[in-house]
Amino acid sequence: MATQSSETQGDTFVETALKLGGKSEEEARKTGAIDRADDQVEDLFAPQYQTSGSPVHRAIWGDSIPVDLFVGKPATPSDKAKDVMQRSLEIVRTRCTDNTLRNDEGKISSDALRELGEAGYWGLLVDEQFGGQGVPIATFSRFLTQMATVDPTVAGLASVHGCIGAVDPVRSFGNAEQKSKYLPLLASGERLSAFALTEPGAGSDLTMLRTRAVLDGDSYVVNGEKLFITNAVPGRTIGLVCLVDDKPAVLIADLPDEENEQFQIQKYGLYALKHSYNNGLRFNNFRIPKENLLQPQRGDGLTIAYHGLNRGRVALCATAAGTMRGMLANMLPWAHYRKTYGAEIASRELVQRRIGRMAALIVGCDALTDWCGWLLDEGYRGEMECIVAKIFGSEAQKEAAIELFMKTHGGRAFLHGHMFGDNVHEFLAPCIYEGEGEMLGMAFFKSLVKDHGKTYFEPVGKALHAAGIKSMSPANPMHLWALRSAMMPYAKWWLGQKLGGWKRASVNSSPRSLAAHAQFAADQLQKSRLDVDGLMRRHQLKLADRQCAMAELSQRLQDLVVMLTASMWASQQDDEVVHGAADVLCQDLRRGLTGERPSNAYYRTATKLGATIANGGFKSIAGVEAEEILMPYDNSEG
Repeated sequence: MATQSSETQGDTFVETALKLGGKSEEEARKTGAIDRADDQVEDLFAPQYQTSGSPVHRAIWGDSIPVDLFVGKPATPSDKAKDVMQRSLEIVRTRCTDNTLRNDEGKISSDALRELGEAGYWGLLVDEQFGGQGVPIATFSRFLTQMATVDPTVAGLASVHGCIGAVDPVRSFGNAEQKSKYLPLLASGERLSAFALTEPGAGSDLTMLRTRAVLDGDSYVVNGEKLFITNAVPGRTIGLVCLVDDKPAVLIADLPDEENEQFQIQKYGLYALKHSYNNGLRFNNFRIPKENLLQPQRGDGLTIAYHGLNRGRVALCATAAGTMRGMLANMLPWAHYRKTYGAEIASRELVQRRIGRMAALIVGCDALTDWCGWLLDEGYRGEMECIVAKIFGSEAQKEAAIELFMKTHGGRAFLHGHMFGDNVHEFLAPCIYEGEGEMLGMAFFKSLVKDHGKTYFEPVGKALHAAGIKSMSPANPMHLWALRSAMMPYAKWWLGQKLGGWKRASVNSSPRSLAAHAQFAADQLQKSRLDVDGLMRRHQLKLADRQCAMAELSQRLQDLVVMLTASMWASQQDDEVVHGAADVLCQDLRRGLTGERPSNAYYRTATKLGATIANGGFKSIAGVEAEEILMPYDNSEG
């Protein structure tokens, strides 16, 4: 299809197509132009695991929006799992109090890691038959929120080990022998794990992988380098992504207890993740037994990698929710202590708005965590949904740290020993790790448009190529004739959408304000298909180079998803403060979408929420301990 320079030209193309005869969509499928083979695969590749079966994809492209799929259902862990989680929290709290959580290098100590292993912490996601607790992802993620209020690094290490480390690859893709060999060791913590994916020249562009494994007898010989690998030290077990026969593959590798000629650690200075080990790995003719190759039923090593990354992205959002709880719990004592012009700053509108906004971001993360965890537990692929959670969680934590937490504390935020000053890079790192936000946003958009493009645009492109037409002209009868069959299915779809080709969702929830937000988001998601299609039609084969346009539209769609999810999740909570926080979040998102200015009513809502929380009204931060105020001074009257 030729590139259209404007929306009007695009409409002319559609109108032209309607004048032509052509094959039906059913006939087009028979040509092979529309491939639906994936929908016939069971288990991991069942229909709901396909992108086209995801809630977000169905909300934008489907005949009706599956509203009930935008709110997670609670999961109940076993009593044994509850005991493991409670014991793990107690261990970390005690070690924080005793100042024994970290070693002399400031990293989580081996004694702490071992004690957590004895409590069962590292086996939460491992099936019971292999010595773990087998908790659902939804339960695991919400527990990480709790752990992050005590120590975010410990929470993050559980995600590294269980989601993007060796646990998920072996549990989800390993054969019986691989599971029996590794899962008990991973569950006990005897073998803590990492996932070695990133390379010096292969970050977001995974087609640039250079590490190779060549079969030699009974083992693969590995050569290459990995970079920015968290939890990677001698003696650990890693899932190593490399090229085998020029295709991405995953090998489970036990790193030696000490460096040698075949294996070296590359150390470097890193501001972020300072309480965990993050290293580069160099392999020089390093041997891994051939039976350690994971072989998915369908796909390749990247299938394995993305499966774990989806879970890791939910865990990141959950950890952000816990980290922000810690920030909020530390804002309130200072807001009551600090006085300006004779009054606590907790009584000032700007500070109250910040407190209300912080609670709104926390509620958004909670909603996305529950939703995505439930979807994964239900067997959905969750790629687009988990990307939304990751981007929102990381950006929310960044905003909370810089715009809300730091500015409320003022200059004291930069003191040694202050939660912000000591951890600012920890707060910012999630914006980069597990996928930089805007790059992931484009991945979200590409997943969204793939099926639509394959169904309607690809046949036109093939017809143009077959006819030798480099630039299509609607005024050329030969061009119209050559494209008559390929254009008709798209033209029918487009006209149907212009005439209202979907059934409007009906959102029934309370309170009324949240129902209105949910209805707005649902309506806009359904209407957005025309914006997405318009962008595809304007840029066509050059769409991949229109990164700014894709990123902007992707973010708008993500904001609508967050609105719908947060409003529906909050409506199920028996907590007026949560309702208020979700209302503030949705109003903020809606203004960003419509360009409206904040109203006086909005300011009253946000500041009232902040005042309520400042006076102890937010149950979600109950029990989260605040640090001592640094450099206190006499603030008594007179």
